[in-house]
Amino acid sequence: MVGSIQTAPTCQANAAYEAYRERGLMRDGRRFGGGSKPYQPPPTPAGKVNITDPDSKNVKTPRGYMQGYNAQAVANEQQIVIAAEVNADSSDFGHLEEMVTAAQRELDRVGVGDTVEVVVADAGYWHQKQMEGVINKGIQVLIPPDAGKRRGIRPGWDGGIYAHMRRVLEGELGGELYRKRKAMIEPVFANTKFNRRIDRFGRRGRSAVRSEWRLITATHNLLKLHKHQTALAGCGCRKLDHRSLRAWWRPARK
Repeated sequence: MVGSIQTAPTCQANAAYEAYRERGLMRDGRRFGGGSKPYQPPPTPAGKVNITDPDSKNVKTPRGYMQGYNAQAVANEQQIVIAAEVNADSSDFGHLEEMVTAAQRELDRVGVGDTVEVVVADAGYWHQKQMEGVINKGIQVLIPPDAGKRRGIRPGWDGGIYAHMRRVLEGELGGELYRKRKAMIEPVFANTKFNRRIDRFGRRGRSAVRSEWRLITATHNLLKLHKHQTALAGCGCRKLDHRSLRAWWRPARK
């Protein structure tokens, strides 16, 4: 079934190309100079596939290319993970809207009535159409159009929404909100990889890996809650009741 889905567009494109060559005319009306040589597809498709985990891909990482997945998470100011998803894309481009939707869905499931008000993300999540979709839901989006390692403005990314976002991030309020990003999400991955020594998945298949990633982030939240309660007990403070616990889990409002 998978093979037929992947080869059907190729067969259609090949048939269209053969019909185009058979007419003997180019797009501007000129005739082809010589006879056409029909394309013969190879008996075996080119490329490689992982036979133990076909859902995974060769994704780009800071340590080079690696067969695996791209784990993503949404956290609040208390470093509590709200949503966790997995995909097989090297970049974060195109995943902004789905992560915001996943975060709001998880908040609704646990009965948190507050809605997401501000989303801060790194430059890899810049996707103008998805950003507009999130803004249309009443959520402010703060994403720099330029990566931190880039010197100067990216060619062609000047004026319009690019210049507007740069002005917002250079402002007092926008800059203050965006500076919180590193302290909100980066410690989650750093604690998972280096302190907890979880730097690879043990299961195979996207569904199984997503379940494993969600279990990892759930235990991260439980550890945060445990340390919070231990700190309160150590300083002689009262324990959290149901109402204060629920308020602590809510995303902070500006």
